[in-house]
Amino acid sequence: MTIANQRCVSAAYGTDLAFVHDVGFGDFARAAAPFLVALLQRRGIGSARVVDLGSGSGILAAALCRKGYRVLGIDLSASMIRLARRRAPRAVFRRDSFVSARLPECEAVTALGECLNYAFDSRVGRRTIPAFFRRVHRVLAPRGVFVFDIATPGRGAGPAIRYHAGDGWVVIAHMTEDAHRHVLTRRITAFRRVGRRWRRSDEVHRLRLYRRDDVRRWLETAGFDVGVLHGYGRLRFPRGWLGFVASPRHSRRI
Repeated sequence: MTIANQRCVSAAYGTDLAFVHDVGFGDFARAAAPFLVALLQRRGIGSARVVDLGSGSGILAAALCRKGYRVLGIDLSASMIRLARRRAPRAVFRRDSFVSARLPECEAVTALGECLNYAFDSRVGRRTIPAFFRRVHRVLAPRGVFVFDIATPGRGAGPAIRYHAGDGWVVIAHMTEDAHRHVLTRRITAFRRVGRRWRRSDEVHRLRLYRRDDVRRWLETAGFDVGVLHGYGRLRFPRGWLGFVASPRHSRRI
């Protein structure tokens, strides 16, 4: 194949990697959406505001909008935001970091796909996550729910080099986990067909890894009752990946 000279480098899902993530890895959000909708409905939360952090290309936002929810999506990637606005025109999207974004009062907060681990914002870490949990607790309605998943130590287990391909795209990811610093690094090279040429882009993604017991303690200290998820419905998490469902303390638990 012919490689164009253009070389795109982005810290947070540039144009080509956002496209690849949407067409090649969107099934995660599609599979999680029915579980999340059912959870909200069991909670008696309907036609309510949902804040979707790390909203990506808007797959979950679109599913929530179809069920009558009012969605605010927050993501750091401008390319993801553009995709999301086309997919979910009834939702509102804002480019921001979850670390500093102003969160409105709402009935639910979601953060799927390890978005709380990504260190695109250099402030992400063990000090910012507990403070972020306290902010979520302040804006959630008493019956509200906070659902998210995180990468934990061991997330880098498996092949160091991983290859994925689809119609008009190829991704090669080299993964290394620093067990001492609890950091997972993904060095990603994406090739995307543009007309008769292929374009290459390179990104380095670093994820801060958090222990399950630490996350539970931070949530409880912030005022939540906490449950652990090993998947979203039929979607099961691999090793080093956990989900949490947190409710303001004294509210009815699910």
